Amino acid sequence: MQVLHNVDPELATGETARLLTATHQDLGVVPNLARVMASSPAVLKGYLGTVRALGAEGTLPGGLAERIALLVAQESRSDYCLSMHSFRGTNVAGLPAAEVTRARRGETGDPQAAAVLALAAAVLRHHGAVSADQLALVRHAGLADGQIVEIIAHVALGVFTSYLATAARCDIDWPLVRHTG
Repeated sequence: MQVLHNVDPELATGETARLLTATHQDLGVVPNLARVMASSPAVLKGYLGTVRALGAEGTLPGGLAERIALLVAQESRSDYCLSMHSFRGTNVAGLPAAEVTRARRGETGDPQAAAVLALAAAVLRHHGAVSADQLALVRHAGLADGQIVEIIAHVALGVFTSYLATAARCDIDWPLVRHTG
């Protein structure tokens, strides 16, 4: 049972209503996590701004961003975020279902994606303390420093959404995927 208030988009006013409308325009729906964020318009505004900036202006392909989100959701044990990013991974980024499952474990057959996931896992597990060797591996895979910064931003965004969804006990509005381990 959800423990933090969901803002009903039909009852919202002012800035909150505008942000929920923007969420609907961006995603086609207003997910329960966004409804929880709407309790603080500043949080929802910051979330939408970050998602838009990383998506529209970021240089990581959507498939890599979804792989990072899947890894973070699995490591954070967030069924809400696993469900959301499994759906987005297959239906928006076009990842095969098997690749979605592998990304949760930090695995992939793609060498560049493997380097990205290894760095994302290191950032997550070591709280940002990554080694020079880990950075060299990602650079060797063809990623520039700006893309490394984006990887870290995607990890941070995934931690935020996973933690909020778990703390709020968000009702899952995607096909259910449960964490393992």
